[in-house]
Amino acid sequence: MGAGPAGRAVAAAASDTGLQVALIDPNPRRVWPQTYAAWCDELPASVPQSALSEVMGRMRAFGTTMHEWPRAYAVIDNAVLWKHLWRDDVTEISGRVVSAEHGPTGSTVHLKDGRRIASAVVVDASGAARVLSGGRPPRTSAQQTAVGVVLEEHEAAGLCPPGTGLFMDWRAAPDTRGGWPTFLYGVRLGAEQVLLEETSLARRPALPLALLRRRLRSRLGEVGIEVPEGAVEERVRFPVDDPLPRPGRVIPFGASAGLVHPATGFSVATSLRKAPWIASAITAGLPAGPAAAARAAWSILWPPRALAAHALRRRALQALLTFPPHLVPEFFESFFALPPHHQSAFLSVDHDPAATAAAMTVLFRRAPWPIRRQLVTGGLSLGRPHAHHGLGGL
Repeated sequence: MGAGPAGRAVAAAASDTGLQVALIDPNPRRVWPQTYAAWCDELPASVPQSALSEVMGRMRAFGTTMHEWPRAYAVIDNAVLWKHLWRDDVTEISGRVVSAEHGPTGSTVHLKDGRRIASAVVVDASGAARVLSGGRPPRTSAQQTAVGVVLEEHEAAGLCPPGTGLFMDWRAAPDTRGGWPTFLYGVRLGAEQVLLEETSLARRPALPLALLRRRLRSRLGEVGIEVPEGAVEERVRFPVDDPLPRPGRVIPFGASAGLVHPATGFSVATSLRKAPWIASAITAGLPAGPAAAARAAWSILWPPRALAAHALRRRALQALLTFPPHLVPEFFESFFALPPHHQSAFLSVDHDPAATAAAMTVLFRRAPWPIRRQLVTGGLSLGRPHAHHGLGGL
């Protein structure tokens, strides 16, 4: 259920293992309109080079000063990746799933128009909606929001020089006026175009898109960039701290499974890497029954070490949400000054709790005292995290 990158990836992988697959989505043939990007070294080898519309050899970042990361970053060509993940033996069904019921030998998926589809196992890749994986949590989520515009390469050269991208620029926009800080994100889209995006990393409640739009235009105007009439605008809004779903007969995947990185909002590379493993787990578990297949898939999604690393990153996010606005750029200045291997460990799609804890410890030791004090009062603790399966704390 769900034909985004995560749903397409797991459907393709399941088909490749010999399973009969149905892919259900209100519009399964739609090519994804969002801009997706990832560090090149985190994409699986199965993703063809042609699926990368632009590769930036280095990324810039600003906390209070400029830092350069010699780490390749790629924007994905959605049309090429969609074709790469398309399988002619996957049955595509246009419809909206509303519920599912489960029996000892399989499940029945109910569509809004009354149709019912029988299946051995059900994978929920419906994104943040989590239609079959418990739905939206009752509390207000911390959300990442952003508004971006697509400009010609020469117009954006002052902020995004040729061959580079802008990971985070925390220098204040002219009309921030003491409010919650946001950063500028910039990537090259190919065809001599650049996306510049004013982004709120995480806020509860979310920063309004109208505010981000004003900040973006003010920031661009300060450096002499006038947004042309009719420029393509991109809008982003998704949760970054929803609890993990509970294990059950429905197998969550992608954002539905909590695979959104709490510190960046990235999830596509993780989904592409995990999809073949999930498909193999389902295939191996099915001879013992649908429930066994679901348990096998969950063990791949969230083994104990992954839960521990996720809990640490979530603690860092929760601590950051308590920061006074003026300290946020200073926090990221400390992070951007870390050795590259510590930066990569914390931002990685891999779940290594030891490496994550080591990066957080080094950052804490090197940070100025006001940052340390805020991390402590904000609840950051580097003790052993309590890993829960959807039990509130995660």
